[in-house]
Amino acid sequence: MNKDNKFENTVGIESTFPKDMPNEHGEIPVWNSENWFYEDVIIGHKIRSLRRTISEGEAMQFNCMVLDMHPYVGDEHFAKNEGMFQKRLVAGAMVFSYGLGLVATNCVNSFSYGYDRLRFIKPVFIGDTIYTIRTNMEKKPKYEKMGLVRTSYEVFKGEGEIVLYCEHLHSVLYKTPEDFKDKYEKK
Repeated sequence: MNKDNKFENTVGIESTFPKDMPNEHGEIPVWNSENWFYEDVIIGHKIRSLRRTISEGEAMQFNCMVLDMHPYVGDEHFAKNEGMFQKRLVAGAMVFSYGLGLVATNCVNSFSYGYDRLRFIKPVFIGDTIYTIRTNMEKKPKYEKMGLVRTSYEVFKGEGEIVLYCEHLHSVLYKTPEDFKDKYEKK
């Protein structure tokens, strides 16, 4: 572990070594991608994203894309004059999507299994700036070739006000499946 930082950087530890490009290109670690395995997951490991301000234009584009035209997210007049917050909200689905996307590691050995405990704790408004902290919570052998890893996502706005919480379950490939042959759930 790096003595200056509590948590090691895990991006680009190894390459995926694709066969459909020159070897010298395939040996270069892939940007914004990881290829850690179940055995590499460190419980308690955290990463924090950069901050991201949500604009009015992208909020409306998201609303149109998912057909969410609720007056709180799509009607400035209603939100300002009749809404309980006196301003427009960012759709919760957008906060969820952005919050997870901000810390997406794009691990080539990990696949989404589902989400638990999704909570919208505080409203997010047009112009708010958010960031996310992801924490590895637990892992357990599950299948012959993959285990389950649970991570939490905490999305904050401003100077640390939590707005969203959820837990993500990932199925993650074992580096050495034979080490788990007697540990996973049999059907």
